[in-house]
Amino acid sequence: MRGQKSRSGSGTRPGFEGGQMPLYRRIPKLKHFPLVNQKQYTIINLKSLTDLAAGTEVTLDSLLDAGILTTNDGPLKILGDGEVSVALNVKAAAFTQSAKTKIEAAGGTCEVVG
Repeated sequence: MRGQKSRSGSGTRPGFEGGQMPLYRRIPKLKHFPLVNQKQYTIINLKSLTDLAAGTEVTLDSLLDAGILTTNDGPLKILGDGEVSVALNVKAAAFTQSAKTKIEAAGGTCEVVG
């Protein structure tokens, strides 16, 4: 009896297909798993809000009307890049921690909506 299985030694490794390109090398590598149900936000930094007057109510609609934002990609998210020197009443879907502390330090309020 001759053949690979009759030889001494441990035999072939799991997944060996006799010289044919094995299945695990024929299938492409999985490069990226997109986040399921990832929320798309309309983002704005605090430095864009510096020109607003004190006591202004900041919402997504008010920023679109003022021309500060040009597109509506979803709920509003405030990011903390920049400084705020006036008290603003901000209503947004999400805040970064740094944005929230800077707005409240200037005497403004942060309200999470939607």
